[in-house]
Amino acid sequence: MYLKKYHIHFVGIGGIGMSGIAELLLNLGYEVSGSDSASTDITDRLKKLGGTIFRGHRGDQIKGADVVVTSSAIGSGNPEVIAASQTSIPVIPRAEMLAELMRLKYSIAIAGAHGKTTTTSIIASVLAKGDLDPTVVIGGKLKSIGSNALLGQGNFIVAEADESDGSFLKYSPAIAVVTNIDKEHLDYYKDINAIKEVFLSFIDRIPFYGLAVLCLDNESVQEIIPRIKKRYTTYGMSSQADFQAKNVLIEGLTSSYTVYHHGKSLGEVALNLPGIHNVYNSLASIAVGLELDIPFEIIRKALGTLQGVQRRLEIKGESKGIIVVDDYGHHPTEIKTT
Repeated sequence: MYLKKYHIHFVGIGGIGMSGIAELLLNLGYEVSGSDSASTDITDRLKKLGGTIFRGHRGDQIKGADVVVTSSAIGSGNPEVIAASQTSIPVIPRAEMLAELMRLKYSIAIAGAHGKTTTTSIIASVLAKGDLDPTVVIGGKLKSIGSNALLGQGNFIVAEADESDGSFLKYSPAIAVVTNIDKEHLDYYKDINAIKEVFLSFIDRIPFYGLAVLCLDNESVQEIIPRIKKRYTTYGMSSQADFQAKNVLIEGLTSSYTVYHHGKSLGEVALNLPGIHNVYNSLASIAVGLELDIPFEIIRKALGTLQGVQRRLEIKGESKGIIVVDDYGHHPTEIKTT
């Protein structure tokens, strides 16, 4: 991305996806401003990092900006978008700005209806433990850093890829992880077949040297595999999966299993994260880690020391034997899993 050190303005900068990109750009030395309807801990953090933050939306707030970035929640009638159009300032979606950042490094994108945020955090932790010092953009706050973005000095960027409006087709990741495909965002996609088609298109954007990492236990993922033309590997509990979890034990707030690769045992894995879904999420990270030549022992250590993501089965406290858990979910599958 060659933008010199231009002024980048974000409309809706307090959003979890927008703020992460804004933080990375601030750390890269760009002038960043933005607006949102309310002040939050996220906007306060960006202000402390040097960003100029406006409360509310007004056309004069884009003064001096070289480009305006919008989230999918911002419509064409927003005063700042109108002002940008009237003054010939380019207006681009969030995904396009993230795509530019991803071109700077060897990119790993995590997509899927469910589990994107946690899987992204686990993969980032594996790369960090493997001394690859990744840059990270994620849709939740990593407990280890208290933020949803991290500028690393290594050659890798790990990013959550949002499929909700098809904008993840702007990415061309070297490694694409698909955690699952489900009936979601039907306000944009007419049916599950349309969703499967867009995921096929996403995988097809992988370069010839890249890799798709796919959850074989998901029925819709199984259905698109025969049409995939890029190199791929699979994970799951199915005996047909390249990376298979066996002897799975969910005990309280922890989980453990034995991981096999092409039928050969790699060893035991212990997670301080609960739930069968986190077994799947960690399997994806093992596949990515080994693809990047991170030794399994290092991957195992990373998985054993995960701190997780805020509001993803986050333990808030215990009183009179009752454990209080905060978990974010807005889809029946996610609620059932919780």
